[in-house]
Amino acid sequence: MTMEKTVGEVLVDLLEANGVEVVFGIPGVHTVELYRGLAASKIRHVTPRHEQGAGFMADGYARVSGKPGVALVITGPGLTNTITAMAQARQDSIPMLVISGVNRRDSLGHGRGLLHELPDQHGMMKTLALYSHTLLNPDDLPFVVDRAFSVLVSGRPGPVHIEIPTDVMAAKIAPQAARPATATRPRSDSETLQRAAILCADASRPVIICGGGALTAEAEVKELAEKIGAPVVTTVNARGMLAGNPLRVPASPSLKAVRSLLKEADLVLALGTEMGQTDYDMYADGGFPALRNLIRTDIDAAQLARGPHAALSILSGAKAATAGILAFLPGHTAKDGVGRAETARRAAQKELTPKMRAEIAIIDTLYRTLPDCTVVGDSTQAVYAGNLYCDAPRQRSWFNSATGYGSLGYAPPAAVGAAVADPSRPVVCLVGDGGFQFSLAEIGSAVDAGAKVIFLVWNNDGYQEIESYMVDAGVTPEGVKPSAPDFLMAAKAYGVEGQRLTSIADLAQALAVAAGRKGPSLIEIHERRTVGLSA
Repeated sequence: MTMEKTVGEVLVDLLEANGVEVVFGIPGVHTVELYRGLAASKIRHVTPRHEQGAGFMADGYARVSGKPGVALVITGPGLTNTITAMAQARQDSIPMLVISGVNRRDSLGHGRGLLHELPDQHGMMKTLALYSHTLLNPDDLPFVVDRAFSVLVSGRPGPVHIEIPTDVMAAKIAPQAARPATATRPRSDSETLQRAAILCADASRPVIICGGGALTAEAEVKELAEKIGAPVVTTVNARGMLAGNPLRVPASPSLKAVRSLLKEADLVLALGTEMGQTDYDMYADGGFPALRNLIRTDIDAAQLARGPHAALSILSGAKAATAGILAFLPGHTAKDGVGRAETARRAAQKELTPKMRAEIAIIDTLYRTLPDCTVVGDSTQAVYAGNLYCDAPRQRSWFNSATGYGSLGYAPPAAVGAAVADPSRPVVCLVGDGGFQFSLAEIGSAVDAGAKVIFLVWNNDGYQEIESYMVDAGVTPEGVKPSAPDFLMAAKAYGVEGQRLTSIADLAQALAVAAGRKGPSLIEIHERRTVGLSA
């Protein structure tokens, strides 16, 4: 006779079957039963200081590992605290599973004033999540989890949500043979791929644009680019693709130099990119050019229906589409794209302001000193500069929240998630003094997790990005000078070693020392007081 288990215990079994190794969450009375089988499992639990941090940790974990990040939160405030992180994941196409509680089934929709009650929690979540389900029938759990992971691994990634009523969590059900969800990614027909190959072969000035959806296709993109002689422009979430390759253009399509490259192209192949404003029109000047002969490949049919008009749309994952195009290009002789790529790189760098170039030089120092590091950024000025131009040494080594949804306070918890995903590499959390205060307590999470995170605080005495914007708009700055704590003392309170740089020349040594520690460290640089920082 098969022994029954609780819904919480079976949930843990199903997560393990789908390859989940880490869960980020804060337990509460409303989720205790979901933790019943967790301690005995192989799944590691990491506790943030805020549920928003749980979501951002899951995001950072997913970006580095390539697997869905999982957050476990209580009903009501736990879930609403996580919504900002889910929105960032939705905008940046990051796979995230959020499992929450919800009040008992007989209370839903009645407004009885129960603790953590929302008028319609599921109704709220289904407007944001790719898939949201309330588990009313305990026996449906395996089917619901299977569908959630199928959504995560099949189409355009994003957040999915499962909510389990408190009276369902402890219900006993018969465990079933747990197996991973099946991925069913769309693939284009050979006729469409052959048409794309003909367009590529006929082009004399082709260009390839790669977004975050093209990360798994790096080898195929490299081969195709070299075959047809195409410079490869990488958006923020694709930075580091083709690192060191002479065809790479690690610069934003918001720059005039990159726009000129694209405008002069007689073929543009866009792979796995939303072609959204934060990458293609950062300054909202409407100057992105109309593209001749655009081939657009995306895993999401809805995306292909939006954005610039395409001469050819391919509904497919980037890897399958690029491999399919290559199959129709045997022996093709490439035109020279190396010169065009080099011209675009030089022009893009020249276009940047002296201040931006100084900030990018600091980012280059990070990679030069710690070549295997991952830089996780917040919405801060240095990160904006890096998003315009950052020659990252490998893919998944540069990502931040200054694109897509643009949330503040993202970097500290996301950096912890990144370090948990790959403990072999140091993680540099590049965060401003304003944004850091959104999630300052996550220093403690890094300590608890033993995460090798170097919190690099870029202190410019407030929200300088916003202050500059207000000044440029002729608005008297107001509300942009929040007082900051002594960050070194805050770090010390958590037992974390810190250093305030008097000269930027000391940065490399400070990074090397910090990377030699087992756990987190903090380095503070000041835009006006650290000698040599400003251009």
